[in-house]
Amino acid sequence: DPKTAFDSFRIRRPKEEGSKLTVEGGHDQFQDVRGDSGTCITIRLNDATIEGGLLDETKLKKIFLHIVEATQYTVAFSKDGQAEEIIQASAKEAEVIAELENPKNEVDPLEAVADIELGPGGNADDTSRNYNSVKERSKYIPLRLSLGERKMLRLVEASMSCCDYTTSVDRPFKTAVRRTHEQLKGITAVLRGLVTACDYKAGQKLLGDDDYAEYEQFFRQMFEIARRHKIMNPEKMRTEYGKLILLLQDAVSPSLSPHLGFSVKGPIESVYKFLEERDCLALVSDKLIETATEEILAGRKTRAVIDREIKQKERAVAILKKKYATRKLSVDDIHNCLYSICDNNSFLNSNRVPIDKVIDYLTSHFSPKKFEEGYSLSIVSGEDGARLSHSHERQYYFALQSLTLWRDIIDDMFRLWAMAEEDLLSDSVTYSLQDTGQGMQRVQQCPRTYKAMQKILTRVQGKVSHWVGSSVIHLGDHNVPNALSFIDKYTQVPRILNPIVICLENLEKICEKDEGIRRMVDDGFGGLEKVRKDILYDFFKSAFDGSGADNFYDAGSCIDGRMTSAWNWCSQLPEKPFYPIFKLTGFVGFDGEFK
Repeated sequence: DPKTAFDSFRIRRPKEEGSKLTVEGGHDQFQDVRGDSGTCITIRLNDATIEGGLLDETKLKKIFLHIVEATQYTVAFSKDGQAEEIIQASAKEAEVIAELENPKNEVDPLEAVADIELGPGGNADDTSRNYNSVKERSKYIPLRLSLGERKMLRLVEASMSCCDYTTSVDRPFKTAVRRTHEQLKGITAVLRGLVTACDYKAGQKLLGDDDYAEYEQFFRQMFEIARRHKIMNPEKMRTEYGKLILLLQDAVSPSLSPHLGFSVKGPIESVYKFLEERDCLALVSDKLIETATEEILAGRKTRAVIDREIKQKERAVAILKKKYATRKLSVDDIHNCLYSICDNNSFLNSNRVPIDKVIDYLTSHFSPKKFEEGYSLSIVSGEDGARLSHSHERQYYFALQSLTLWRDIIDDMFRLWAMAEEDLLSDSVTYSLQDTGQGMQRVQQCPRTYKAMQKILTRVQGKVSHWVGSSVIHLGDHNVPNALSFIDKYTQVPRILNPIVICLENLEKICEKDEGIRRMVDDGFGGLEKVRKDILYDFFKSAFDGSGADNFYDAGSCIDGRMTSAWNWCSQLPEKPFYPIFKLTGFVGFDGEFK
C-alpha cells in the first residue's frame, strides 16, 4: 500500500561502491547511495509511490523527520521543486555508473590537477612537496583504527592516565635491584589491569599463575594500537604516550624481559605492511593514488574548482577500489588504506602550512640585501639576550634556513617517529638515568633517529650555497636525552608558528569589523602594517638569536638550539609591547591541551 509503504524504513549502504540500485535488489527504501563519499542521502520514489501521492511536500517532510530521528546524517529539504530530480535520480545514477565503468573523453585526474597549487608557493619544485613516493611513505603511515581497536585504545588510555609508573621508577634508588623490583611491580600491575578489564576471571587466573606470556599477542596488540593512534594524532595522548613508551622501554630491556617471559614490542600496522600481506602493493604505485589521497584545500579556489577536484578524487577512489579488490583485500580494506594515506596528507598540510606562511612573511617583508630603517635583523652577542652575532643578511638566511629545516623535518615526521620508537624500544641499546639539570632523564643513544635526521639536514644544506650556523645534532646527551624528547621537540613547531600566523591573519579582519580596535591599532601601534611588521621583526630577530639554554655553552646555532631559541621567544611574549594584539586576536597559549 503506497500510503503505508514508508511508515517504517531504513537507510543502508550499497554492498559495493557504484553498484546499481534496483527494486528487485531490495533498494526500494531510502538509501545512502553515496555513503563512501560521506555526505549525500538520496530518496528514490518508484512509480507506484509517486502515483500514490507521496511526491508531496507535507508527506516528504514527515519522511525527513523520521530520517533526522533515525540517523546521524544532516538532512535538508528544499520546497522549491526538486521533484524532477527525484524522479530522474535512478536514471542519473545509472549514467554516473556507466561513465565510471566506461569513461569517454575524460581528462586524466592527475593531468587535471597538475596546475593547482597545494599551498603557499606550491609548485613542482617546491620543498613543501613531499620528497618520497606514496609507496615509500606508506611504509611509515599507520593504518586507521577500526571500531573494535578504538575500544581497546580507550582501555589503554585509561590505564595510562591512572598509572604513575615513571614517577615511581625514575628516581634514585639505593641499589639497582630495588629499582628493578619497582619496575616489575609497575609493569605487571598494568598488564594485570588490562587483562582484568577485559575478562575478570582471566585476570584472577593471571594473578594466581603469574604467566604473562600466555597473553603475549593480546598485550602486543593493545600497545601497538595505542602507539599507532599517537603517531597518527601527535596532539593526542601527550601524557599517556610518554608513560606508555617509557614503560615499554623498561619491559623490553635485557634486565626485565627475561622476568616477563615475552616481549611487549610489536611492529606498527602500516599501510605498506597491510597491503604487502595481501599481495596488493601495486595499489600504492598506481598513477591514481595521488589524486585519490590528496587533501582538497579550499585556499582561494572557486566553488567550481573545489567541486571538480572532489569529483576527481571520488572517481579515482572508486576506480582503485574496483581495480584492486580481491578475496584477500576487500573494498572496505582499500577504503581504509586510501584514507589512512589521506590522514597523512592532512597531517602534512596542516603542520607545514604555518611554516610555509612564516617563510612567506620573511621573504615578502624583508630582504637579505637591504633593510628599512629600524628593521635591521642584525644581532650582537650579549645584547638583548642574544648569544650569537649576525649581520642583517646572515640573520635573514639563518632564520630562513632554520624554517626550511623544520619544514623538511615535519615532512618526514612519520619516518622519524618510526625510527625514534625503534631506538627507544631497542633491546640492545639501553639507557642510563641521569640528572641533566632538568630532572632525572633517561639518556639513550639514538643511532637510527640520528641517521635519519642527518639525511634531512644534508638534503636541506644541499639547497643552499652556504649553511649558516652549526650542523651539530644533539641526540642522546643532556640537551636532548632520548628520541622521545626529540620527537616531542619538533612536533611543537606548528604550535609555535600557528598562533603567530593566526594573529597576523585575524588582525586585519577584526580591524575591519571594529572601528574602535582600528583606532587603537592606529594610535597605539602606528597602524596595521606597522604592527604586523613589528611582530615579524621581533620574531625573526629574537627567536633565532641562540638564547634560551640553561648556560652560555649550551646555547647557540646548533640544530637543537634553534628550537630552544624559538621556545624562549614564546616564553617572553607576555613582556612584548604587542602582546595585547595577540590577545585581541584570540591567543590563549602556545602549548594547547594535554589530552
